[in-house]
Amino acid sequence: MFDRLVDEAAADRALARLKADGVVRGAIVAWLGPNSWDMIADLVACERLGAVLLPLNGRLALPELAQIARHAGAGHLVAAPEVRQPAEALRAALDWRPGPAAGVEAGDLLLVYTSGTTGQPKGAMHTRAGMLANAAAAIATQGLDAATRTLAILPLFHVGGLCIQTLPTLAAGGRVKLPPRFEPGAWFDEVEQWRPTTSLLVPAVMRALIGHPRWAGADLSSLAFVSAGSQIVPRPLIDAFHARGIPVAQVYGCTESGPVSIVLGPQDAVAHAGMAGTPAPGVRVRLAADGEVLLQGPNLMRGYHRSAETGFDAEGWFHSGDLARCHENGLYELVGRSKELIISGGENIHPAEIENLVAERPEVAECAVVGLPDARWGEVPVLAVVARPGAALDAAALLASLEGRIARFKQPQRVVELEAFPKTALGKVQRAELVLVLSERKPPQA
Repeated sequence: MFDRLVDEAAADRALARLKADGVVRGAIVAWLGPNSWDMIADLVACERLGAVLLPLNGRLALPELAQIARHAGAGHLVAAPEVRQPAEALRAALDWRPGPAAGVEAGDLLLVYTSGTTGQPKGAMHTRAGMLANAAAAIATQGLDAATRTLAILPLFHVGGLCIQTLPTLAAGGRVKLPPRFEPGAWFDEVEQWRPTTSLLVPAVMRALIGHPRWAGADLSSLAFVSAGSQIVPRPLIDAFHARGIPVAQVYGCTESGPVSIVLGPQDAVAHAGMAGTPAPGVRVRLAADGEVLLQGPNLMRGYHRSAETGFDAEGWFHSGDLARCHENGLYELVGRSKELIISGGENIHPAEIENLVAERPEVAECAVVGLPDARWGEVPVLAVVARPGAALDAAALLASLEGRIARFKQPQRVVELEAFPKTALGKVQRAELVLVLSERKPPQA
């Protein structure tokens, strides 16, 4: 598969360049820069050399990049011209030692570090065989083929941007448009002019597109469907795309799972809007007693790189940390993260239950619910909201809109309006940071 990702000449050039840089079997090659065909060519070259590609998140600060590269044991850094200065700083910050890296095994190909929304990033090591299995599952569940035209705008340093549509489309013989970064106006230009058949989005991107002046009048007729994932997708975002005649398929997974694990295909997207879907081919899913999603499958990571933590239990199940319920029709529905679960007075509260209702409000651009310590109840839900431009938030009216729709113990104890949320590169709310922000916002005195 990998030889078909880029043309032979590009692969040969990348191979020659990495060889000249001293890359050998077992070496780890860090890659820094915006989305680029050069990165995909270097992935192919690493596969030929028996080396490992480590895509770096360019939005991280220098100490964070240095920490990841040092922990990985990267011996080489490839950087795009656009990031010359941070690349020079990173080269100066580390003692780069070419040669095989400790912890690399035969067949290892891609090392991706988790976003670290709840703790320190960990490196998920993916093998060539696992990536092939993931691509096959992505092709089968999304119906990708030689006629597919994918507009790929999510960052390739995440497995979502790289492995849900980009690599699978190329492997299926389709075409990929790869802008260096996402910009709403440019996305509409590409859809109208290049005429893609699909695009992979996340809620933050969907929200930006729906809120753009061109949303209502843009010609989106080429899109047979879009896929969405990385977190629970609020129903209003899905409904907005469905109103434009664009089915929103769902792809559930995580950095460690390849990530194609549970999929709601385009053919089922409208009838089962909001569901995560069913297990991808070859993937086994089990729910633990508390609803945590456990996974097995050939697309999962080999393990965490240079870590005593494996991520798998004694029976070989990967514990995702995500919570779900399985309906009678076999469809899975995500309800939140186990670490996001709020336990108030002994009752479990899933933030997504509240967030999905608040997201329906026209004055709300974004919302998030977190648990804050409480002397009486242990912790209580607090709602953080970002208002739509020009809209005024009425906290009392917002809370009143939840009456009778969720249990009283789930009602947020207060509402805090923020200008923006702390987020990862994929637009996920960094809840640990949000808790710190809200903890500093003292409630008004009665």
